[in-house]
Amino acid sequence: MSQPALSSIHVHPLKAVRGHAPHEAVVEPWGLAGDRRWVLVDTTNKIVTQRPHPRLALAAAEQLPGGGVRLSAPGMDPLDVEVPEPVVTTTIEVWKDKVEAILADPAAHAWWSAYLESDVRLLHLDDPATRRPLDPQYARPGETVSFADGYPLLVTTHSSLDALNSLIAQGDHADEGPLPMNRFRPNVVVSGTAPWAEDDWSRIAMGEVTFRVAKKSGRCVVTTTDQETAERGKEPLRTLARHRRFGDQLCFGTNLVPESPGSVRVGDPVTVLE
Repeated sequence: MSQPALSSIHVHPLKAVRGHAPHEAVVEPWGLAGDRRWVLVDTTNKIVTQRPHPRLALAAAEQLPGGGVRLSAPGMDPLDVEVPEPVVTTTIEVWKDKVEAILADPAAHAWWSAYLESDVRLLHLDDPATRRPLDPQYARPGETVSFADGYPLLVTTHSSLDALNSLIAQGDHADEGPLPMNRFRPNVVVSGTAPWAEDDWSRIAMGEVTFRVAKKSGRCVVTTTDQETAERGKEPLRTLARHRRFGDQLCFGTNLVPESPGSVRVGDPVTVLE
């Protein structure tokens, strides 16, 4: 088998909406530079994702110089949002974590509320080095994460997706496959591995950066959402439940924690260290 390589990079400036696929990205301790530094919350200050709002799949956030974002969505005029001044923080709930973040300009709240037809607000993570510690069960002292679900990076592999699609083709909802990689919203995608090889990784090097494997990635209903139409089906959760159940989680992909700073580029070799 050929040397595994980094085949694509994906940065999502705003959690739960479309991002972009740069040729290279800076790896910071809490994730790819600019990844998931913005988030939407509801009236109870809990994060808003595609789980209750699948139409978020049709919206996009483009990263602007200085950390701002350009928002776009069907039926909406584009809106540029600047990074807010870190004057006063608001406590929000990211799953079980209480996190301090900065409210964006009210125009951004109005824009998102109009699109989702629901009262939401947009916030920015001003200091990812201190705001949200990693789960201590899988972390070392001082490690933090952005507004990602739980870990700085998510890696998936093409071979595992091919294997999963083969299993879907044999199941009761074969007409839903094959599924594209964007169902899983990874940060980095690797080619040239055996199917499910990532299950056995403990440490890897990607270009000039080394990563520690934290845990397999448990998947949710968002993976059943077509990222082009916002329609939902049964797959891949039905097939993952049959073939990729680990404890109480249905898993696809692996969570990574950077061990060193640096950049990653499409085409970089990926080496399994442990």
